[in-house]
Amino acid sequence: MVEERDTEFVTRGGHGGIARLQSKAEARLGLLAAGLQEYAIFALDAAGRVDGWDDGAERIMGYRSEEIIGKHFSVFSPAEPGVADHAEWQLAQAAELGSHVDEGWLLRRDGTRFRAHVVIIAQRSAEGGVRGFIQVTRDETEAGARQQRSSRRFTDLFDLTPAGIALFDASERVLDANEALCGLLGYRLHDLNNMPAAGLLHPDDRGASLLVDAAAMDAPLNRSRVHQRVLVRSDGQAVHCDVHSAASVADDGSRFWLVVFQDITERLRQTEALRYQATHDDLTGLLNRTGLNELLDSLLHRGAEQVAVLFCDIDNFKRVNDALGQEAGDELLTALARRLVDGLPPGCTPARLSGDKYLIICSDVDAVGSLEAFTMWVAELLRTSVPVRGHPVAVSASIGAAMLDRDTVGADLLRYANAAMFHAKSRGPGRVSLATPTMIATVEEQLGLEEQLRAAMETDSLVLHYQPILAGDRSVAMAEALVRWPHPDRGLLSPEVILRVAEQGNLLRGLDRWVLRTALREAASWPVRNGHPVAVAVNLVDLLPHDPEFVDEITAIITESGIDSHRVVLEIVETSLIDLPARPREAMIELAERGVRFALDDFGTGYSSLARLKDLPTQIIKLDRQFVSGVETDVADVAIAQAMTGMGHAMGRSCVAEGVENIGQFQVLSDLGIDLYQGWLFSRPLPTDQLRAFLENPPAREPE
Repeated sequence: MVEERDTEFVTRGGHGGIARLQSKAEARLGLLAAGLQEYAIFALDAAGRVDGWDDGAERIMGYRSEEIIGKHFSVFSPAEPGVADHAEWQLAQAAELGSHVDEGWLLRRDGTRFRAHVVIIAQRSAEGGVRGFIQVTRDETEAGARQQRSSRRFTDLFDLTPAGIALFDASERVLDANEALCGLLGYRLHDLNNMPAAGLLHPDDRGASLLVDAAAMDAPLNRSRVHQRVLVRSDGQAVHCDVHSAASVADDGSRFWLVVFQDITERLRQTEALRYQATHDDLTGLLNRTGLNELLDSLLHRGAEQVAVLFCDIDNFKRVNDALGQEAGDELLTALARRLVDGLPPGCTPARLSGDKYLIICSDVDAVGSLEAFTMWVAELLRTSVPVRGHPVAVSASIGAAMLDRDTVGADLLRYANAAMFHAKSRGPGRVSLATPTMIATVEEQLGLEEQLRAAMETDSLVLHYQPILAGDRSVAMAEALVRWPHPDRGLLSPEVILRVAEQGNLLRGLDRWVLRTALREAASWPVRNGHPVAVAVNLVDLLPHDPEFVDEITAIITESGIDSHRVVLEIVETSLIDLPARPREAMIELAERGVRFALDDFGTGYSSLARLKDLPTQIIKLDRQFVSGVETDVADVAIAQAMTGMGHAMGRSCVAEGVENIGQFQVLSDLGIDLYQGWLFSRPLPTDQLRAFLENPPAREPE
């Protein structure tokens, strides 16, 4: 026997054997063998005798080529009954089918056994007959060890992971479960074993499938499906879970599922809590504007056709709030919210927009009768007496209503109902009004004005006029800034019109900022006479001390303008300052310590007690014009003016009389001790350039 070594095999049989081993199939096997350390690849003749041997075979089986070539391959099998017959059967199967795959125990040269995976491939001659075989043997020893280690790792992971894990058999019953799942659901393991998958689902979720659904049964195996399901604990409580379900097939061909349960109950609870906060009013628990819009959009998206909106404004709430305090006002608002929740019929949802304004969405007007009848019913529901801090408070509401039509969207309904509410309010407390085409046209016009006003503020298209406020000797002490709007179509619009548009368009805060910033910037360059700079007074409507940013915002505007803070007077109406909480009061005091003065505007028109007024951090009191107009002829007006002036002086305040139109009024007020005067007797409101001229050349000392 001559031994020759080819790159792939050591063979016998001379050049014919070499030629055989250089066939395409064997060459590919040889190249493959060179890179695989766990494989033995060798050749057999047609009778099953070894006639080719590679390095991998020598390494795995333990035989050198000269020891094994020529021996029957059954030598590798353990000496057990039927071994030779099984070997011949393997060859016969390979000859018949082209190849044969088997798995079992083999022997090495030293007698040790190892688990092997065997593939026998028939090699055919040109005529089609079997001329030999190639046997590929893979040593499964390390693979088995790895599988055992992997199995141990899986078992550890299965047992120790904090997520619940279960195995389900082909009948969708629990085969096994870990401690985490037992703890999550409150069961012992023997209680869970053999439980159907559907038994883990909460009754509210029984229509859903816990495992990969039937449609996915033909999908590739081991592909995970993730979905949310509601499980039920042994005590009946619901548990929300992310369920990761994967189907696979066992060695015996049976299907099974591996399912991981991740408890998301707390996460959902936190998400729901955040969503509730975003869509509900903190004080009353009703829907807020965001929640209201979502509900309205949902109804319209579902195609509801009988949707109506009621806009309810509590009459004289500000008076109640001012007289009894903010906490009492909150108590009243909460009581009214409960009354709406308890009293409204099904399909009607209340919401609170802001302050004393409530909205009601009726999803089906036909279910509550006509819109007019339902609106009147709601008005009666809110016409009541509510005990607040031991005091019965009579309440009523002005209500506007609008109903959906084919051309209306959700935002339109709110605007139309709001317009109808203002119409109802103009007729007196406790009235109702339904939106009409005329009102809707008015709303559209109002919306156009709101957009134009917003643009005017952004482009500085508004202007300020200033009305001088003089002392008795005709020297100018300050000038009040009054906004004007040179409208391209309507001419010069007054502050009253501008404020009405700004209030309905939620632009008051922005308007306050614009007026304050502009007034302080312009006043910074006013001329000074006799060393006495003129102060500038600005009326604030919505930018008030209650705002947490009030001090910072006012200070920033003063700094930006470059004006001395001692020249700044902020006018705030009396009703905005009554029962002032500690923090806003401190904000006013902080600004006053920096030189800013506060004027109590429209004094005498509110509902304040003197005890409350004396503690207000204000330096100036402005006597309202209604008490000035009759001082020449009405002794009651004179008495009121005298009392207020005396009270103001007693509390250390300067007193300003508004609306002084003639010399008679001036003389009476002068005799009463008024400090400063404002009115057309001295000057109308002046544009900036005319005010500068007025300050440079003030009027004569005595009014004419």
